Amino acid sequence: MEQIVDQIAKLQFLNQFWLTLFLIIPIVLISRSIVAGSRYSPILIIVLFGLGMGYALVKSNIGTPGLEEFPLLTLISRVTIVALVVSFFVGGQELKKLFLKQHLELDDIVIYSSEETILGTKRTQLYFLIRSFFILIGLEGIVKLIVGVSSNDPISHFYPLVSYIGVCGSVILIDNKATIKDKGAYIRKGLYEMAMIVGILCASQYIAMAIKPLIALPQIFFAMIVSATLGVLFSEWIMGPTGRALLFAGIPVVLSANFMIGGSRIAEAFKLEGMAPVMAYGFFGQLFWMFGGLALLIFLGKANHVRNLAPGMAGSLSHSGLTGACTAGDLGSEAAARAPIMINVPFFGHIFVFTILAMSVQQGKLIASAALAIALIGIGITTWSLKTLSKANSKESEEVKGLMQFSFGWQITAVFGGFFLLHLSGMDIYNAGMAKAAAISHFGLFAATQGGMFGEQSATLIPFIFAMPFLVHPLVFGIFGAAMEKDGEMPKTIVLALALIGLAGVIYSLTLA
Repeated sequence: MEQIVDQIAKLQFLNQFWLTLFLIIPIVLISRSIVAGSRYSPILIIVLFGLGMGYALVKSNIGTPGLEEFPLLTLISRVTIVALVVSFFVGGQELKKLFLKQHLELDDIVIYSSEETILGTKRTQLYFLIRSFFILIGLEGIVKLIVGVSSNDPISHFYPLVSYIGVCGSVILIDNKATIKDKGAYIRKGLYEMAMIVGILCASQYIAMAIKPLIALPQIFFAMIVSATLGVLFSEWIMGPTGRALLFAGIPVVLSANFMIGGSRIAEAFKLEGMAPVMAYGFFGQLFWMFGGLALLIFLGKANHVRNLAPGMAGSLSHSGLTGACTAGDLGSEAAARAPIMINVPFFGHIFVFTILAMSVQQGKLIASAALAIALIGIGITTWSLKTLSKANSKESEEVKGLMQFSFGWQITAVFGGFFLLHLSGMDIYNAGMAKAAAISHFGLFAATQGGMFGEQSATLIPFIFAMPFLVHPLVFGIFGAAMEKDGEMPKTIVLALALIGLAGVIYSLTLA
């Protein structure tokens, strides 16, 4: 009887593929349908539907908080690095072109189908969306098989199957109605890209493990360096189906899974002791750091256009939602082109971010003097960037230069300024890590926290804490959508008002700690 039950359990795992696919993909498709015909990003709606689905699963007794009954969903929620590797690679390409003043004409090897299969989603986009699901699980499965899995991983025995189905699905899911110049070369490009991503993830994991006795830097730090470097070396590489799929749908798919898991914990939100200041700072910090940064760009930098504001804030906060919206093309072609550059520039700042935070975790408290010093440097660089932008006069090279400076300066200001304030309020480094990641939707801090940088409890709670500022995201994406409807110009008064509300809220949240 035991063998029969065990066999049934193994067969049931096959259902996890289709169940997880059915849960995630409709969230993205519904979100795209709701904003169809407008200039709003579907990520505005993904947040709400993801949280709602997670909450509904628990209330219907289909799952428990954390959704451990859906191991593939949990797997996808933890593959943030896989989704970002391509963005880092493209950023490296764009940085080289920028510094060498290269303007390479890209050979368009594929022309997407214009047929709208589902309202708001064209046929090729639908293939990219489904394909990204298989790419994410397949590549993560391969990496797990190479670097090894922990003994308490609930699907440790299934990774060969996960890898096989993921890779097969990602290879065959290519839109047959898209116009492809050389189908064989196009498919091979996808395979090369998958091999590259696996190589980057394995190399970054081994490097992180090797230096862990010295300093516990997270894997994403090295993945960023390796992928950006490869982007510089292969600056002429034209993206194949794997890269295109992940740029379009990788982050939305990962966010959908994370918001579902976060939504499953909503019911127990206020039962968690000591979480009130963490959630309050996450919510109001999102308002302050986002709209405060926008206010600086608009009023002092005189850069009030989405082509500047979207990539500038995506890079300066390493903001997962804005990064996904930009790379998917939701905020215009100029923002899509500039975003990979801006999210790569703060990588220099991440040297300080992850080094100092890792040392702080080892000591059990923030190294406050270092945090304050770097925050002050960040304020200086931010001031410099605003001067550059204010004199740009819509000149592309000057705008990009100013945005690069701003991305670096505001990043270290927001991260270390925030950590320093939380330290002064008395919040411990572990809760501060969750609060800061949520307050700026920082994909690097989020991935590092998931990976255990701030302890096991933080790794368990981060999907929930990260999802809590969801009430702010409709404001963030709503105001960007409104700007898109008005030729890219933001409403100044609303931005300033939201920044001031955020400031007041941050002060209040610090008193709760």
